[in-house]
Amino acid sequence: MTQDFNDTTTIPVSRLSANQSYSFSLKLPDAARAEIAATLDLLALKKPSLIGTLKPHGADDWLLEARLGATVQQACVVTLAPVTARIEERVERLFVRAMPDFDDLEEDAEVEMPEDDRAEPLENTINLAAVFQEALSLALPPYPRAEGASLSGAVFAEAGISPLTDEDTKPFAGLAALKAKLKDPEG
Repeated sequence: MTQDFNDTTTIPVSRLSANQSYSFSLKLPDAARAEIAATLDLLALKKPSLIGTLKPHGADDWLLEARLGATVQQACVVTLAPVTARIEERVERLFVRAMPDFDDLEEDAEVEMPEDDRAEPLENTINLAAVFQEALSLALPPYPRAEGASLSGAVFAEAGISPLTDEDTKPFAGLAALKAKLKDPEG
């Protein structure tokens, strides 16, 4: 018998049986959606979804496989105009009961990265909202740009101060001009 976790934000681990798989769908309340949008500096977050399965992995661990979907609106990095993007991503997380303990290590100790970078500590609940937020933050366009927006040479300075231009920050351009003048002292 399969039990599904539909329209929920968390799955209690105590309700999971180690010999069956479960399907789930994330239901974000308006307040949680607004909080995620604010945390990720989004202008809007629409149609958030995380739909997938939770399967036993070994004796004590759980593998989450899902599809994330969301329509996001971000500010253009050039004009601050709203830029809309649809995000569709595959998400995998491995919730592990026995995570390595790094708290007892000395400050300058070297640690090997775990082979499986999907590993997360298994707690009393699996927080689908947290998985959604983390996966969405990794999938967001890092520099959203409105169509046709471009950054041309902008010069800013206070009144009475000559502005620093891009040409002023290229020291070798001045050396090339000096070299040309030394080769042709009459020019």
